[in-house]
Amino acid sequence: MTPTLVFDIETIPDVAGLRRLWALSDDASDEAVAELAAQRRRQATGSDFLPCHLHRVVAISCALRERDGVRVWSLGAPGDDEAELVRRFFDGIGKYTPQLVSWNGSGFDLPVLHYRALFHGVAAPRYWDQGEDDRDFKWNNYLSRFHARHTDLMDVLAGYQNRAFAPLDEVAQLCGLPGKLGMDGSKVWEAWRAGRLQAIRDYCETDVANTYLLWLRFQRMRGALGAEAHDREVALLRAFLAEQKAAHWREFAEAWGP
Repeated sequence: MTPTLVFDIETIPDVAGLRRLWALSDDASDEAVAELAAQRRRQATGSDFLPCHLHRVVAISCALRERDGVRVWSLGAPGDDEAELVRRFFDGIGKYTPQLVSWNGSGFDLPVLHYRALFHGVAAPRYWDQGEDDRDFKWNNYLSRFHARHTDLMDVLAGYQNRAFAPLDEVAQLCGLPGKLGMDGSKVWEAWRAGRLQAIRDYCETDVANTYLLWLRFQRMRGALGAEAHDREVALLRAFLAEQKAAHWREFAEAWGP
């Protein structure tokens, strides 16, 4: 059985990088630098969402289905720096060569991780292989948009049409899943400034759980899982949740219902 790794990242503005690019004084607060970046971005594009290379990763959460079960966790410890989180992510791909699954991973998560790995000098030969080391990767690798080794569910379900993209929260809720609980991406910077890193990690984990359950539905829809097999896979995640003591998992289980 090929392991399945569903992932999601949470980011904040790369304030240190912005200071370097714009030669800003250290006297300017992080909040002021981030607000200046947002203003410049709005003037240029109409949106204050920064380009991928100006995001700093503060959390990476994963759901790993392997052997007889599934588990969901956030990489590293809360005190680990960004380089360590990015290294752990790509080391995991090197270790498991998993089926990689995301929601908008091709459009955001992976490009951010690419840039951060480049900035920190993180090696990831298995991830970047396009057939040089493993011939199979020439025809199915993590990088091609139309290869399945990484499946961006949002991209696939939209038929690779940007105008058909849909938010994870709404699709999850329409499928009877909890969706986002207590936070969304727009609140991560505020939570970070308030010192609420654990809340960010918890939120990222519940996003991964939603994405994993949508992946199972997708596998059922395309015939990779039969009805009984799908229900068994769902039961494994329910079993994982039943063992968890953390408040965000209790909230997720209650919102999910029977």
